[in-house]
Amino acid sequence: MDRLEHVRASAPGRICLFGEHQDFLGLPVIAAAIDLRIAIEGRLRPDRKFVLHMPDIDDEDSFVVDDELPYRGARDYIRSTVNVLRREGVEFCRGYDCTMTSTIPINAGVSSSSAMIVAWISLLLATQENSLERDPPTVARLAHRAEVLEFNEPGGTMDHYTSATGGLLYIKTADPLTVAPLPAKLDGFVLGNSLEKKETTEILAKSKGDVLAGLEILKDRIPDFDLQTTPAGAIEPHYSAMTEDSARKVAANIVNRDLCQEARELLSTDEPDAAELGRLLTAHHLPLRDGLGISTDKIERLLDASTEAGALGGKINGSGGGGCMFAYAPGRQEPVRASIDDAGGDAAIVSVDKGATVEVL
Repeated sequence: MDRLEHVRASAPGRICLFGEHQDFLGLPVIAAAIDLRIAIEGRLRPDRKFVLHMPDIDDEDSFVVDDELPYRGARDYIRSTVNVLRREGVEFCRGYDCTMTSTIPINAGVSSSSAMIVAWISLLLATQENSLERDPPTVARLAHRAEVLEFNEPGGTMDHYTSATGGLLYIKTADPLTVAPLPAKLDGFVLGNSLEKKETTEILAKSKGDVLAGLEILKDRIPDFDLQTTPAGAIEPHYSAMTEDSARKVAANIVNRDLCQEARELLSTDEPDAAELGRLLTAHHLPLRDGLGISTDKIERLLDASTEAGALGGKINGSGGGGCMFAYAPGRQEPVRASIDDAGGDAAIVSVDKGATVEVL
């Protein structure tokens, strides 16, 4: 392997168009990488030490990889990534001074942590001795291990595969996982940060727990029940056997499961009907708000403001309880961006982007 003197890896954040709160249930999702990215620039050192400067969060870390790295705290993704790669046979034989910067809002539902891990893995695989493939599926698999499995968290795989692969994707998250690009050429997205902090793992754990409890009842009551395919009409009579929370959340997931398939058909053409896409996005948001309860009053104000400014639709983005929404407003991006800012958010016009990259500088 070449001794790369100066290298830069980057990875995109993402928006989830359809399938929100469903990838950890093994249901399909439709997601898009966006042109807000995390970048890690590294310069070769004369020793085996890594020094990471993270000015956006006022943090720094340094270590030499001789054994498993101890974690400095919960969700220490920098070190968990190194530990996962080491277990996969990566030999950390040269050190780097690294600086990490980001244009992705942090802890806002746009996959900043997953993008960071994808970029970090991409840099490490490019600079250290290893026999691993550097293709998107391998990078995504390792990133999911480092973020979710290493800390026994409830998240799914959508973020990692979207960030590593890029573009507009239909992801079947059930085993065997498959990732398929969708041909639709989309533009007109405006991301709005509510500036409300969220608690991703707590929200996902509560949502997943209630839904899994309801699914166990369906498995007991419906012969050959399959979350992927059992029709909504066959499920509806059994909601009365569930707790109120489970029934409401299972019903929301079934509605959104079916909306995802409608959207997949729509986005399987180069130029989908914009008004219909806007309608489906809003239709997806409503069960997230009313069924899963993950929206907030402020996010609703941002969505209302964007609609009044000409957006065709929109939804909450990410785990919810704060964080971001996005509006779909082709041809009206600038007035929608201004309306979200005026309503108290922090808006940015975003475009569908490529996946993880590594550049030799």
